Amino acid sequence: MKLKLRSNFSAARFSSLLLIILTSLFFIQCQRKEVKKIARDITITPKNAVTKLLIDSMELEKYIIGAKLEDSSALRLRNFYNSRNFQFAWLTEKGLAEQTRVFYALDKSYDSTSRDSSENELLLRNQLSGLMTKDTTILSVSPALVKLELELTQHFFNFVTNAYAGKVDPAALQWYIPRKKINAVALLDSLVAKKGAGVAEWEPVNNYYKTLNKELIRWYSIQKRGSWPQLDAAALKPIKEGDSGAVVLQFKQRLIDFGDLDIKDSTAIYTAEVTAAVKKAQLQFGYRQTGKPDRLLLAALNASVESRIQQMLINLERIRWSPLMPDGKLILVNIPEYKLHVFEAKKEVLNMGIVVGKAANKTVIFSNTLKNIVFSPYWNIPPSIVRAEVQPAMRKNRNYLAQKNMEQYGFSDGLPLIRQKPGNTNSLGRVKFLFPNSYNIYLHDTPAKSLFSEDKRAFSHGCIRLAKPKALAEYLLTDRPEWTSEKIDKAMNAKKEVWVTMKTPVPVIIAYFTSWVDKNGLINFREDIYGHDQKMAEQLFPAK
Repeated sequence: MKLKLRSNFSAARFSSLLLIILTSLFFIQCQRKEVKKIARDITITPKNAVTKLLIDSMELEKYIIGAKLEDSSALRLRNFYNSRNFQFAWLTEKGLAEQTRVFYALDKSYDSTSRDSSENELLLRNQLSGLMTKDTTILSVSPALVKLELELTQHFFNFVTNAYAGKVDPAALQWYIPRKKINAVALLDSLVAKKGAGVAEWEPVNNYYKTLNKELIRWYSIQKRGSWPQLDAAALKPIKEGDSGAVVLQFKQRLIDFGDLDIKDSTAIYTAEVTAAVKKAQLQFGYRQTGKPDRLLLAALNASVESRIQQMLINLERIRWSPLMPDGKLILVNIPEYKLHVFEAKKEVLNMGIVVGKAANKTVIFSNTLKNIVFSPYWNIPPSIVRAEVQPAMRKNRNYLAQKNMEQYGFSDGLPLIRQKPGNTNSLGRVKFLFPNSYNIYLHDTPAKSLFSEDKRAFSHGCIRLAKPKALAEYLLTDRPEWTSEKIDKAMNAKKEVWVTMKTPVPVIIAYFTSWVDKNGLINFREDIYGHDQKMAEQLFPAK
């Protein structure tokens, strides 16, 4: 399409007008990109200022653009410095602030355990390390100092995310417990205000994180010795107390490494203390405590140091995701441990063995709140079980429902609705504990008590069977004095359901930890029964 000009409007005049328009547009674009100064917080004045070292807000914006920070990261940085009237947080006129030294130690410790640093982070740590030994006085603010200040703040925010919230997305790994929320700006405000004091209480992690992290550091020292030799099961089998030899010395060293035997025991004699240490070792792997070094135990002790370190790193990441321990009551189910723990005021008050879902019917990792206890429950059989097991059995045997103490109470989508009536043979036993969820998972009793004698107890369709259901009911109803032990017994042996609503609902977390340090300071390891560790390893330790 050609542009036609009037005869009195020359091409030269058109060109001049076009140039003016383009120049105006360019000026407008430049105006749009110009960064506006951020208004300062007037609550901080020269009288209450911590330092006279200040960052110009324009320099802050230049850093944000140069570092290519995402909007959320940029906003976090602006909020932090605006709230302190753009004062430096890490440097003062006298050099490094106390909180800087504390953060340096925290960061160095995290780096030594996680061993996951970028090139930029290493350069920053080296720069900070150099300043640690210098008696520095800062007379003026230079661009280099501004850059160091802002890099340290951004590095702190990255550190908090990785060290306290975790790097991997839990939901992508079938972990449906709400991720712990971290307010990085509030943490930094607190660190600066306290000048790094009380950092043990300041860190947003629970005690399980601290003890496992400490154990990981110890295992790094074991790793430095190199790969350990494989223990010979055939050579150890005939060994008994009083015997001695090179194989005994090697075995004792392995027990020392796992924390089961006193480090001072350096003789080659198989003593009673070794038998006791073997029982401890069997306990830390979830095996029956026979006191004999069988093939199962030796296989666990022969796993490489590197694999155990990786297992600890995987579980440290899971603990980072996990919410902090509440001050009230908490029920924690640990699937690979086959155990339920009850905590009150952050201390364990009850525990018991459990049966969890088999590999084909994995128990889901999630959290919710226990609101109801149902004594003498019906078992409303899930449609999947009706379709796969009950319906085929009904076709083969017309008396199947009566023989199994079941009844049909309707239809849904062409499938019979089946439930098992209360009684001794009810698959839910005499009591169930309900915390509403879309996975149809709950805690319950079971008539199959013999399964609790097994080391590995993944037998259910997904729900969690309890070894001591009455003990849990009694504990949860302590705030309902009318529910005596005798009344609970009666309700558990009734012919119809008895519902009890909790006066104070209790949070339930169904988790998956294959390594932790127990209350006695013993490192524990469990089998990755659902393959979740393997999937996490692919995320945390990608092949290079």
